[in-house]
Amino acid sequence: MTTSGEIGVILEKAKELDQVRKELDDTCLEINKLHKKISSSPEMVEKSLDAVLTKLRSLYGHAKDLSESEASVTNVLVNMLDGLTPSGLSVVTRKKSEVNEPKKKRKMDTDTSRFTAPSIRSQLDQAASLKGEQQFQVAARVTPDNAEKDEWFIVKVTHFDRDTKEFEVLDEEPGDDEETMQKKYSLPMTQIIPFPKKSDPSSAPEFSQGQQVLAVYPGTTALYKATVVNSHRKKKSDDYVLEFDDDEEDGSLPQRSVPFFKVVPLPVGHRQ
Repeated sequence: MTTSGEIGVILEKAKELDQVRKELDDTCLEINKLHKKISSSPEMVEKSLDAVLTKLRSLYGHAKDLSESEASVTNVLVNMLDGLTPSGLSVVTRKKSEVNEPKKKRKMDTDTSRFTAPSIRSQLDQAASLKGEQQFQVAARVTPDNAEKDEWFIVKVTHFDRDTKEFEVLDEEPGDDEETMQKKYSLPMTQIIPFPKKSDPSSAPEFSQGQQVLAVYPGTTALYKATVVNSHRKKKSDDYVLEFDDDEEDGSLPQRSVPFFKVVPLPVGHRQ
């Protein structure tokens, strides 16, 4: 039988979770404001680049710590609730899809979450090293800020415009619903996330169990929100085992293996 003391502990943990999330939301808002400042006034930002990057690094670090705290408190709550539920039942239930279609390049859903953003310094370094016909792949949000849903794809960076501070990218597989075989975009830095280097696993971020990420769905060039199932990988080069949102098969979420270099932090305010 559940006691009032146990309920009280759960409520205290829930209150702690609310406080962590509020602080995380405030930090993410500060990050977004700085991103907009970088995009709208690149000339002014260049004059104080080191100060801006230092502030961003501090905000990212704080957001990362808060995200880890959120995951930790959430896991404690889930374990506590699982311990109070009847045997065989789980606190976390999955809503069965009304229509079970194979996942395609583009997918529709609605959700909001957060992420620890990649370093702007690394983006600038990559852009600065882009010369001639040199190209590299990144994750890119190709939909505008006011779109109802975010669409992220693997694209090739073909050029970096130093005046507009925008990346010119090429989507080589825009999907069956597109009229052309390839599609070009000009995107600001805030819509680009570099992938970890396949040749350098040590440079890849480490994601903990239960953490939400953005990952390339197997067999496609599209990225979707997913949850990390295995956090204790033997090597940093090992694949992540993920559960993709709304990827139900027979009422449950299949666990899918994704290479570490195709997994990136979940963007702030991601809408899927």
